[in-house]
Amino acid sequence: MNRARLTGIAVISAASLLWGTTGTAATFAPTVGPLAIGAAALGIGGLLQAVVAVPALRAESAMLRTNGRTALVGMLAVAIYPLAFYSSMRYAGVAVGTVVSLASAPLASGLLERLVERRILSAWWTLAAVLGVVGSVLLGVSRMNGLASSAGHAAVGIGLGLIAGATYATYSWTVRRLMSQGISRSASMGAVFGGGGTLLMPVLLVTGAPLLASTRAFLVAGYMALVPMFVGYLLFGLGLTRVPASTATTVTLLEPAVAAILAIIVVGERLSAVGWAGLAVIAGALVVLAVTPTTVPDTQDEDDRLDVMSASLVP
Repeated sequence: MNRARLTGIAVISAASLLWGTTGTAATFAPTVGPLAIGAAALGIGGLLQAVVAVPALRAESAMLRTNGRTALVGMLAVAIYPLAFYSSMRYAGVAVGTVVSLASAPLASGLLERLVERRILSAWWTLAAVLGVVGSVLLGVSRMNGLASSAGHAAVGIGLGLIAGATYATYSWTVRRLMSQGISRSASMGAVFGGGGTLLMPVLLVTGAPLLASTRAFLVAGYMALVPMFVGYLLFGLGLTRVPASTATTVTLLEPAVAAILAIIVVGERLSAVGWAGLAVIAGALVVLAVTPTTVPDTQDEDDRLDVMSASLVP
């Protein structure tokens, strides 16, 4: 059993535990809109990633410019993700928005690795992804009390959730791709998340007034930026040095499970038997990922694979 792989899964699981607190935290600031919450959380958190990475960004600026297209794709994905994710929960309800966003991310990530990198994903990864999606759906079904009031709102929320899942997979893949080019974890995360955070600042300026309207809203925003987003993504970046993006995004299906448990403990919600079954299935997916390979051996040599990846990023 690969120790580095298990370490990667462990730290990404820790990041997922932190991310799972965001839904509960947001309930303490009900007057703040989803764009403001998203822009504050990942915008400020992303800028903090860049601040701690300043030495690495300076030292590796030439390599980052060489891989500028990849970094730019990641920055755009980081900027879009929180706006789509939190808006999805507002339109479709917390349960459905979270499940659609997170359950679609591993599938999008797997497709990126298969189509761009020509990786052959193993049957074990497919099994883990299916188990994770099924578990998340069961969990979402058990918490349908947060559904949107109309079919139209639900459809918009689901669409935004799919965008969130795709962008989440994209920035995870771009960070991993930059690392594969010899750029350090710190510089890769600092560039992608710092750039994305910068793009989110205008959104925060336009929508962020409610965050200053009360001490509670301000503290909620501060917590989300510093703990789940800043510390959480530091852990996520560490995990990406040890596992592929497809594995990382599948592990983060632990997040809706954590969110459900916190909703029970803190908010006072109840979880049905279907929900507990969903938690068990997600746990099974994590076990599969921990003890089985993500990909199968590929006959294509590494240089050819990198050539394919580079060509795919050039119009």
